[in-house]
Amino acid sequence: MKKVVTVKGVTIGEGLPKICVPMVGRTLDELLEEANFLQSLDLDVVEWRVDFFEDAENIDKIKTALQAIREVLVYEPIIFTFRNAKEGGEREVSKEFYFELNKTIASTKLIDIVDIELFNEEEEIQTLIDVARKNDVAVIISNHDFDKTPPKEEIISRLCRAAELGGDIPKIAVMPNSAKDVITLLDATCIMKEKYADRPIITVSMDGKGAISRLTGELFGSDLTFGAAKKTSAPGQISVADLRKIIQLLHNNL
Repeated sequence: MKKVVTVKGVTIGEGLPKICVPMVGRTLDELLEEANFLQSLDLDVVEWRVDFFEDAENIDKIKTALQAIREVLVYEPIIFTFRNAKEGGEREVSKEFYFELNKTIASTKLIDIVDIELFNEEEEIQTLIDVARKNDVAVIISNHDFDKTPPKEEIISRLCRAAELGGDIPKIAVMPNSAKDVITLLDATCIMKEKYADRPIITVSMDGKGAISRLTGELFGSDLTFGAAKKTSAPGQISVADLRKIIQLLHNNL
């Protein structure tokens, strides 16, 4: 039986794909403005992309900001994500800082899910997963390729590797350079769902070409999609309202 991930009453891996909206404010004031605005949207999960934050290399200031965000977003599940530049993020930090930050934040019990990048040392990933488990924090293990779409077999391999490492939700996001690349991602997702996945997965084909991958998760197998509020955190994100309408429309006709 396929596992699911339930955080604050939201079950990922069951029913319609869940909608996550990233927060990308650079200052605490901007983040709080975003958090208040998000309360008016029909979303399921919030992701704080802390690499956008102006004090993203100050753990104490990150903790203070997170406490303030949580006071606004009391009931919404929060994914904590520091995306390094090599995976499409806003800045690059040392491995030591990356893991110290994520372990510290997971220990605050203020987040519900932590995003760990796949291409790191296995020992470091396992240590962070252990900290997350002890604090009832679920784990996304992710990989992002902003240049290309790898072959179907490679996409499946990376998702399987994320699961083998202990990720509750394996994730991959890739850049299409053609319509065929989008089909490659969707085919890999479908095969993963039907043959290998025993837990929720997230797959994304980015940019405008890949927008269809953000809408058709229920059919192909991706359990969470990312939508935009005011600002996007990745190319090709669609507004939350449009996402919800289209996902529901497709569901009604399946």
